[in-house]
Amino acid sequence: MKSSVVFFCVIAALLLLRGPIAVEAATCNPTELTPCAAAILNSSPPSSLCCSKLKSQAPCFCQYQKNPSLSKYISGGRKVAAACRVPVPSC
Repeated sequence: MKSSVVFFCVIAALLLLRGPIAVEAATCNPTELTPCAAAILNSSPPSSLCCSKLKSQAPCFCQYQKNPSLSKYISGGRKVAAACRVPVPSC
């Protein structure tokens, strides 16, 4: 019994020392930004859904900027991100 309590305490200490565990990484999928299409292409105001999607896809911005098939949308995307107050990283 004593050894199982010690074993449990050691495991608990190791888990605590490990630090916080990342909950969920963003899944980079440019089609998630479809609600932003009108704002990016036509300079119309972004919807709240668009801004929400931009915030969830923000960790993917550098990956999108490096994609040649998405490069023509970067300028409009920056404007929409600014309107949504979503910071754009420098890559």
